Amino acid sequence: MRVSARPIRDYPWWVRPFFWNQQRKYGAILQPGLLWARVPKLFAAVAILYGVLDRKGSPLSPVLRSLVTVRVSQINQCEFCVDINSATLAKRTGSMEKVESLAQWRDSALFDESERTVLEYAEAITYPERRVTDELMGKVSRLFDEDGIIELTGLIAFQNLSSKFNSALDVPAQGLCKLPPAPASGP
Repeated sequence: MRVSARPIRDYPWWVRPFFWNQQRKYGAILQPGLLWARVPKLFAAVAILYGVLDRKGSPLSPVLRSLVTVRVSQINQCEFCVDINSATLAKRTGSMEKVESLAQWRDSALFDESERTVLEYAEAITYPERRVTDELMGKVSRLFDEDGIIELTGLIAFQNLSSKFNSALDVPAQGLCKLPPAPASGP
């Protein structure tokens, strides 16, 4: 990593329960959390935003949310994000099939029409040379109301923030999902 984490004792007391929860849930404290928490108010804001986007009451299904986070992470070449989000996707789908096929989703029969639309939208937002067209927005509008579109767009934007942060700081995978490395498919 390009920036080091501090010893746990050096973080404010109110941040440490987040680390204990990560240790319980993942078996390890997550490296990005240690980095974000170097600026505790920033860490709190990011944690709250993520909690809102990944809540049970979201209009986006858990599988759709995971497909978005893995695909955006692949595009941004974030090893850590691909690792953790792939583990979550595999858990949510009950298999590794979609995880292993996601980089080539256009050529796979595993993805239904709504998943394809959401992945196309995520790529249009994430790849700098692409744009969201009126036609694509029409397809997204058939799946979600305006609040759902805001939430989907917010999730894609958040995952771009997170994966670009981790990629820039060279945060490595933590071995949460055993996957062969998959290259991002180009534009």
